[in-house]
Amino acid sequence: MRKVIRIGTRDSELALWQARTVADLLKSQGYDSELVPVKSQGDLQLDKPLYELGITGIFTKSLDLAMLNGDVDIAVHSLKDVPTLLPKGIVQTAVLKRASSLDVLVYNDNLDLDTPGNIATGSLRRKAQWLNRYPQHEVVGLRGNVNTRLKKLGDSEWKGAIFAKAGLERIGLLPDSHIALEWMIPAPAQGAMAIVALANDELSIEATQRLNDSESEICTTVEREFLRTLEGGCTAPIGAIATISDNLIRLEGVLLSLDGKQKIEISEETSLNNRRNFGMLCAEKVLNSGGKELMNQIRTEI
Repeated sequence: MRKVIRIGTRDSELALWQARTVADLLKSQGYDSELVPVKSQGDLQLDKPLYELGITGIFTKSLDLAMLNGDVDIAVHSLKDVPTLLPKGIVQTAVLKRASSLDVLVYNDNLDLDTPGNIATGSLRRKAQWLNRYPQHEVVGLRGNVNTRLKKLGDSEWKGAIFAKAGLERIGLLPDSHIALEWMIPAPAQGAMAIVALANDELSIEATQRLNDSESEICTTVEREFLRTLEGGCTAPIGAIATISDNLIRLEGVLLSLDGKQKIEISEETSLNNRRNFGMLCAEKVLNSGGKELMNQIRTEI
């Protein structure tokens, strides 16, 4: 009997869309699969900001345990939610072709960003970058899956709320009333989906490696190396985006204070052949330009 690859996934609409996408890709390669939805702590606990929940792995821990317990064979994640250090025995096997990495502001009627008002997000990175640009606004917390957050926005008097464009597009919920925030540096690996498997599961590794997109893997690896070196996880306002052009890879990165008043930016490029440790070296430049002191300050404030 041919093995059926069990795909672990969160049970939100977006996570299920991602898992079904992987199932369809596996089918195109001749592999059978089935979805196994698993609840995560991040989905169950919506009354606290993510950084107060010990954010690292909050959306992936339950799937990691299900895999290690033998309940699922692989897991599909939004790569920006995955800790930069995977649990022992679990390996990343593929990064799918990246969708848009942009953040968008979905707004209510009569948007005027020049006047005071409330903007909603549960992300420290988005909050800090927004306050850096619009200090006259107040940023309020917003948790829940995409559908829940859109409903909260519609029921509110907020000016708008910030979302990842890719997530809204994937499930057909990107409204016309949105602005692409091209000035905002995204979370490392935003817009990318990753597959992980058990390190000793040769069949699942072989099957999913066929789905890997090399350029997306290279860029997200550099971004996550930048994040890991800064030791931010999801508890500090850190953004990074890498792009490839003409055999060069460019990284734009940012570290901000929680209130957005301090910002350390970097923009560097190197040849693709010289990309080893590139993300780490960029992060070290940030740390040596005031980043160490800023990270220490952030740790005392969270």
